[in-house]
Amino acid sequence: MTSTDTRTVTVTVRYFAGAKAAAGTATERLTTPAGTTIDDLVTAIAADHGEALARVLAAASFLLDGTAVHARDEALADGATVDVLPPFAGG
Repeated sequence: MTSTDTRTVTVTVRYFAGAKAAAGTATERLTTPAGTTIDDLVTAIAADHGEALARVLAAASFLLDGTAVHARDEALADGATVDVLPPFAGG
């Protein structure tokens, strides 16, 4: 008998600066299938919010629970917070 894994995780996504403007919100909570990675999450939120956010996401950096993300293929834990940081100008 084959069973389908229906577990989910809920994550908070926080958008900053240009990402916030493109997403139209500062924060959202998303429920995703267990095993979702940051890459999967980026694909999903780009599809939900459109091309303007997709462009920002292509250049953005990410924090996972306050730590810089270097590998985007780790599964997200339930209750995780992902910060979307677009490139910032300045000197």
